[in-house]
Amino acid sequence: MTSVIRHLYPLSCPLKQYCSIQTPKSYSEFHFSSSEFLHSKQSLRQVAVSVSFNPSGNLDLSLYDEDQDAGKPSPPMPPKEGRYEVVIDNDIIARLDLSPFHSATGITSSNSVKPKELLERTVGFTINYRREDENDPRELSEYPDIRLWFVRVDAMYPWLPVVLDWRAGELARYAAMLVPHQMSMRMGVVFNPEALELFVVQKVFVVYKWLKENDIPMPRLKAKDMARMLGFGIGDDLFDLIDKV
Repeated sequence: MTSVIRHLYPLSCPLKQYCSIQTPKSYSEFHFSSSEFLHSKQSLRQVAVSVSFNPSGNLDLSLYDEDQDAGKPSPPMPPKEGRYEVVIDNDIIARLDLSPFHSATGITSSNSVKPKELLERTVGFTINYRREDENDPRELSEYPDIRLWFVRVDAMYPWLPVVLDWRAGELARYAAMLVPHQMSMRMGVVFNPEALELFVVQKVFVVYKWLKENDIPMPRLKAKDMARMLGFGIGDDLFDLIDKV
C-alpha cells in the first residue's frame, strides 16, 4: 500500500506532491475540533510541523508548534445552500430509524438514488441530541448510540461520504463517527492512524466503483479529493490496479 497511499506532507505546497512522513507510535493526530474542521499534525523530531485542513481543503502551515496563532485553522464554511439536510434526534437515534435520511434525500431504494443530484446539492446532518446530563463534556462522536446510527446509515449507503457537504466539515465529522479515536483537551478528536487509513482506502474502493457505475465524470479525481480532505494522497497506480480486475 505504501506505493499508492501516502499521508500528505505539508512542506510541499502543491497538493500533488507527497512524500513519506513519520507517524507517531500510538495515535496519528488527524482530528477535527468541535467547530468541525479537519486538522492534521505530524511531529518530526525537533521540528513540529502543523497543517490545518479547513473544510475548503486549503492549507495553513505553521513550522513551530509553540506559535499558537500561526497553525490555527479557519472556521468551517456555512452549510451549502440547498443541500439535503438530514435531521435526527434522540428518538430517531434510539430506534436506528433511517426515515429522516430517506425523507430528506428522497432515497427509498437503490433505484431511487440520483447520484449527480446528490453530488451537486450534497448532504448534511443536523444532530439534535439531548444529553441526559447537561454537564456531560463528551462530543457527539463519543456517544455510542449516535455512532451506532451512523454505522447503520453507512452500512446501507457506503458511498455516502462522497456526497457529503465537505466544505462545512461533514466529512470530518462522519469519519469521527466511524473511526476509532481518542479525545484530547487541546486537539479534540485524535484518530487511530491505522484505522483512519483503512477507512479512507475502503471508502476510495467503494466510492470509485459507485462513481464509475453511475457515469460520473472524473471518478478518480473525485475519489482522490475525498481522501485528500482526510489527509491522504492516493496515487493513480491504485486505480490502475482496480481497473485491471
